[in-house]
Amino acid sequence: MGATVGGFQLGTGRRTGRLTVAGALLAVGTAAVVGLAACGSSSGSASSSTSSAAAGAPATASFSGEGPSSLASKASAAVASASAAAASSAAAASAFASSASAGTAAVKAAATAALANVQGSGNATADVGLTGLNRDRTGGLYAAIVNITNRTGATANFAVQVDWADSSGKVVDTDVVGAANLAAGQKAQPVAFSTKPSDLNLVPKVAKAQRY
Repeated sequence: MGATVGGFQLGTGRRTGRLTVAGALLAVGTAAVVGLAACGSSSGSASSSTSSAAAGAPATASFSGEGPSSLASKASAAVASASAAAASSAAAASAFASSASAGTAAVKAAATAALANVQGSGNATADVGLTGLNRDRTGGLYAAIVNITNRTGATANFAVQVDWADSSGKVVDTDVVGAANLAAGQKAQPVAFSTKPSDLNLVPKVAKAQRY
């Protein structure tokens, strides 16, 4: 082997010098790559964190509509309003029924008794007609004015049975009204009504009418 002078081995100094320079360049290159990788990793982590944060945070600026608390408040107000309307309607119906029945208890009792033994439709159906009342005026109840006319030449009493039938024709309710001591040629207009639910779509008809 040759002697070493200035870092070169005599006889093979050229090759050893090349290897030493190549090694130095390789080390420098590796350090540069490691540095770039570290920078890239740091930048990637920051970018990933930013992206994760952006994905996790809702874009509230694009939201529309109302929040849950606002909707719950409106729903509660709607329920309260519906309850108040139902209570008001029930009160109106009760008031109408009381008004229609006021002072007629004795007449109704007499009319009911008069109809108890009537066969068929009675002797006065031609003297009776019905006029329906708008349910806005009756608190939602089905009601009809019973038009009674005394077509005879003498004072008479009248008893009328009004049946309420549903859309299939089935009678689901009945009311009895009357007119006492109705003079010849005079008219009376008692009111018959049903307290059945308003969604039954009821229709009134004169089932019996008796003059006595």
